[in-house]
Amino acid sequence: EFDLRTAPPVVLHNLDTPTICSLNGSAAGYGLDLAFGCDMRLASSSAKLAPGFAKRGILPESGGTWLLPRLVGYAKAAEICFTGRTLSAAEGLELGLVNHVVAPEDLLSRTTELAQEIASNAPLAVRAIKRMMRAAETETFEQNIHHVFLQLLPLIQTQDFKEGVASFMEKRPANFTGR
Repeated sequence: EFDLRTAPPVVLHNLDTPTICSLNGSAAGYGLDLAFGCDMRLASSSAKLAPGFAKRGILPESGGTWLLPRLVGYAKAAEICFTGRTLSAAEGLELGLVNHVVAPEDLLSRTTELAQEIASNAPLAVRAIKRMMRAAETETFEQNIHHVFLQLLPLIQTQDFKEGVASFMEKRPANFTGR
């Protein structure tokens, strides 16, 4: 029996951990929707984004109709979906669909670099930031500020917060533990 809560796009969207997608080659259909569901997307210069749903008689079934307007705005999302035109990596970068375009041979190392940069930060804070950014999609500004303060209070009591302040004062890299 199908349970929407366990569908990969829903699970991906609800993860507290940042998600990064590497696009190398063609990303089309379901795979493209999954890429749109990630927090960040890196593409090789030869990557193609192929949202050909309308050309196949179907619609973006895995969150694309919800995600794409949030990534690029309604008018651009409409053009992308209604035409089904394949986009180059450079066009994806210009539209804000991808964060970085790199040479194909550098894609894995650049993606790993970005993941390591994120992982070097305080994990509890990174998770809280992601939760608050996701919540902001449906909250008013005032509601989000309220929820941020509710998240902030426990964070300033963590060892990671103390380490972050100490490392700043001592001008050294932080050593976060997730506690």
